[in-house]
Amino acid sequence: MSAASGHKPARRVALIPAAGGGSRFGGSLPKQYADLGGRPLLERTIDALAGAVELATIFVALAPDDELFAARVRQSPGVEPLFCGGTTRAETVANALAALAGRCNDGDWILVHDAARPCVPATALHRLVTELGDDAVGGLLAVPVADTLKREDREIPGRVLRTEERAGLWQAQTPQMFRYGVLRAAFARCDLLTVTDEAQAVEALAANGMCAAPWLVEGSALNVKVTYPADLALAAAILALGDRAA
Repeated sequence: MSAASGHKPARRVALIPAAGGGSRFGGSLPKQYADLGGRPLLERTIDALAGAVELATIFVALAPDDELFAARVRQSPGVEPLFCGGTTRAETVANALAALAGRCNDGDWILVHDAARPCVPATALHRLVTELGDDAVGGLLAVPVADTLKREDREIPGRVLRTEERAGLWQAQTPQMFRYGVLRAAFARCDLLTVTDEAQAVEALAANGMCAAPWLVEGSALNVKVTYPADLALAAAILALGDRAA
């Protein structure tokens, strides 16, 4: 892996997109403010990042009219809200990257992490920053697909069309860690309505010969994403294990 160009030492900052309403989650509050063991889910996620790797700042990208962050999330040094959320996750990330212009150098690292992943293990975070530390582009946490995959027949919903080959397939997680300059260029060119993660945007940039493809870094099955209310119980159980879960 080659080092990024530039004279200033690269900093690491985190970006947590947290502007969504959590439509699949339901409930009276946006998902990021759901109770997880007596504290908001978003606060748990912030703590998971802050306590594991050295970060200059943790930026939380919120909806422009968000009033719950200040009211419900414990304010911590090094955590800064950005009221720049868009209609999609990708638009929120793009808006946040634009807001950081002038505050980040092209060679700085941006760790984009889902607000709904409060259980990311410190060991996985250390692998990410260590394995990508000298790379010019970056990569993401992911785990190899272990289960058999079935393709549904679109013409007959619920019926199996075929079994898909799983060899070489990985399930993407976050954080996804990329150089600021690479990420800004990728999001300036991608379709913000269809791109589902940062790596996909960088993959398109790589396909056009503008950078190398992202790296896959082994993540963890414990790095669960809270999508539905029942997922909170699983996340709480993992957090309760503490270091024993790593």
